[in-house]
Amino acid sequence: MALIMASSLALGLVFFSAAGLCEAKDFVVGGQSGWKIPSSPDEYNRWAGENRFNIGYILVFKYPCNNDSVLEVYEDDYKKCNTKNPIKSYVSNGNTEVVLERSGPIFFISGQDGHCDNGQKLAVVVLSPKHTPPVPTPTLAPEANSNDGPPMVVAARLALLLLLLPTLFY
Repeated sequence: MALIMASSLALGLVFFSAAGLCEAKDFVVGGQSGWKIPSSPDEYNRWAGENRFNIGYILVFKYPCNNDSVLEVYEDDYKKCNTKNPIKSYVSNGNTEVVLERSGPIFFISGQDGHCDNGQKLAVVVLSPKHTPPVPTPTLAPEANSNDGPPMVVAARLALLLLLLPTLFY
């Protein structure tokens, strides 16, 4: 009985360690400079091209309080710097956090007049779960090593296996 409990505890620790790999990652847009009119018009998109974004990651837009905002817009509005038809408008105290909730291209512009025309806009491409590098998981059963779904599905299958494991020995 003690062996079963010790095995279950060890497997539980492995599960929670693997689950920690699924945490979101924060990206501060513009780095230390923050969200402001850039020194070159393609500065934000060069930055985005150097990073890989997954569903659940967080973009953090830092700017002086009450001096800017962030708008999520359609591609055409991004190209034209149109602030009148945003998908979402983010106004905060200068620390806007946007969770990337879907794969594909997502477009952001400044809500301040003239800022987008001066390059304060960002296009990111969020990778789909099928194009995301696999999360390493312990090989306990064929299901636990499956790449049929996002990492949380694999973690859920592993959790179910851990819950059922003690009943196999009774």
